[in-house]
Amino acid sequence: MNLFAWLLDLIYPPKCAFCGKLLGKDESDLCGRCRKNLPEVSGSIKRGEAFRQCWSVYYYEGAVVDSIHRFKFGGMQQYAQVYGRLIAMALLRSKVEFDVLTWVPISRKRRRKRGYEQTYLIAKTVAAELGCACVPTLKKAVDKPPQFTKKGAAERRANVLNVFQAVHPERFCGKRVLLIDDIITTGATLGECSKILRIAGAAQVECATLAATQYSDK
Repeated sequence: MNLFAWLLDLIYPPKCAFCGKLLGKDESDLCGRCRKNLPEVSGSIKRGEAFRQCWSVYYYEGAVVDSIHRFKFGGMQQYAQVYGRLIAMALLRSKVEFDVLTWVPISRKRRRKRGYEQTYLIAKTVAAELGCACVPTLKKAVDKPPQFTKKGAAERRANVLNVFQAVHPERFCGKRVLLIDDIITTGATLGECSKILRIAGAAQVECATLAATQYSDK
């Protein structure tokens, strides 16, 4: 450990990204209890017509919800590194193959308000862990209310319809795209983004998120 890192740890002791507990000297990112008890997703989730599968790490419950809320609304952008490493490990375990790694963008208005684009930060870490580039392929041209304000799959699909546009299609045309987001609920956002990518020439789309809701539209 270099001097700067040592001083940083002394002033800001590393804490678990999920429960906030101080980490022990042999722990990183998560405390032992969270690593053991957080609700892991087994296998892949299919909630979209335009993408093949979605690979998620945890179910969106308890401490996972609290952590993501701090990340998105509380300025804890450093969590992106933890989330990215967890997603990368899940992708490696599942041997997910892709050619281009990208992310679900947020609108310019929301990025200015928040101060950062949380999905890009996660995707950048995933790319670094997997040794590949993080490539912009989409932009959100229309600012709409957040998806969590909408109830049911139909409302969520309507809320994201025609709000995304493909950029630089020559970068992914004919290639397998891995699309990163923070959460999957109904799959409406990932589905719409995947549809745009497919129309613009992507051969196929796989998705990955930190969290997934145990969702039912009944």
